[in-house]
Amino acid sequence: MDFDFTDEQDQLRDAVQRWVEKGFGFERRHALAKAGGFTRPVLGELADLGLAGLVVPEAHGGMGFGPVEAMVVMEELGRGLVNAPYAAAALASPCLLAAAPEAVQADWLPKIASGEALVVPAQLERGARYRLNHVATQASREGDGWQITGHKSVVAAADEADAFIVSARLSGDADSAAGIGLFIVERHAAGVEVRGYPTQDGARAGEVVLEAAPATLVCEDALATLELAQDVTIAAACAEGVGAMDKLLAITVEYMNTRKQFGTTLASFQALRHRIADVKMQLELARSMSYYASLKLGEAAPVRRRAIAQAKYQLGQSMRFVGQPCIQLHGGTGATDGHAGSPYCPRPPLLALTVGDSLRQLGEVSARMQDTAGVFA
Repeated sequence: MDFDFTDEQDQLRDAVQRWVEKGFGFERRHALAKAGGFTRPVLGELADLGLAGLVVPEAHGGMGFGPVEAMVVMEELGRGLVNAPYAAAALASPCLLAAAPEAVQADWLPKIASGEALVVPAQLERGARYRLNHVATQASREGDGWQITGHKSVVAAADEADAFIVSARLSGDADSAAGIGLFIVERHAAGVEVRGYPTQDGARAGEVVLEAAPATLVCEDALATLELAQDVTIAAACAEGVGAMDKLLAITVEYMNTRKQFGTTLASFQALRHRIADVKMQLELARSMSYYASLKLGEAAPVRRRAIAQAKYQLGQSMRFVGQPCIQLHGGTGATDGHAGSPYCPRPPLLALTVGDSLRQLGEVSARMQDTAGVFA
């Protein structure tokens, strides 16, 4: 089996890498975080590179790429800790809109691909604990259209978005798997209140409160679509985490090769070299599972769901194993605000919590391994 990237994928990686190095250095990221994490201009620059339409079909003005290209882009954005909601806006939202009628796709996908519109999913509710079927938000008919009433939490870049893709209940109780619909709600529509706030990693999120807000139907019976979009988001988080760990390790190795103690560099101490070897092993475990997750996105739901959960669990384990030693090896300066490695402290824990922490993913894996007695098959 050929695990090499194609020339096109390598060129894509190089393009994103060059932009990160030139356009999103430590100083810019630090300044954006201090200013509250507003990153709409950053998304505009990514759109200028064509990345906003990475997975949007060519018929709607996008590039029509797939999961591997998305993984390549997310690795490089993770390496630069680009704190813009790229995965939510450019990967998850087009995945959700793929289930929409052609007229709705034609209305929104070209705007997403060009960067004209920032559309983000709004799925999480209080008390859901990552369960996509827990939807208390209600949708009701109003003439020829729809109205949505409910409360969505931790919506990426909520106060910068132009529209939200909202899950709302058409029928059934709050935990029923059936009766869930998807709707587009514009941020400036009547009945929409957004309360934004900065997050620990220097990005932004917000609460979206809907009170009889007008909405456009994307699809009914949307749970399977929501699960696919969640898996796309998890695969993106895994790739981003790999990029972040890779860069943090490179910063740490460079420090160890230059910092002297007792007249010699830190890299000459065997105990520290062993720690770095262990860190590198965990990084490569996470990388291989990230590849595995992206390659399984096209499989049937049960196979895909287990692969994604396995990868996300490994990501959580690896980020803890990589992040803590690398910061510790810098000594006291590693956690200071002005150090190049300090932004890599808050981002990995938040990635580990994204759409399901390690315990949640372990439960997902266990639930899908009953027939194999715990043996991966």
